[in-house]
Amino acid sequence: MNRFEFIIVTAIILFVAFCLGWFASWLINRFTRVSKAEVGELDRMAQSLHEAEETRDKAITYLQQREAEITNQLSQTEAELRATMDGLRVARQEAEEMRDYIEQQNVS
Repeated sequence: MNRFEFIIVTAIILFVAFCLGWFASWLINRFTRVSKAEVGELDRMAQSLHEAEETRDKAITYLQQREAEITNQLSQTEAELRATMDGLRVARQEAEEMRDYIEQQNVS
């Protein structure tokens, strides 16, 4: 085999390798190509996900507002309870003082 034959055989081998690579690339591209229906489905899924995230954010905001309202109501109720307990304590003291006064009046 002389030099010219070697160059031709090498060129043929490289051309065949190129053709096989191009064919393999075409096959892979053909089987992994995304169809328009799949793109439409992906768009619908993305829209649904976006809507679900918005709904979740609204629900979280509502729950935070509701929690703040309930916490405020609880604080007010606790303050009213403390005031009522203080008033009851004063009323009991006054009732006890009145009992003591009445007993002293009855004894004398």
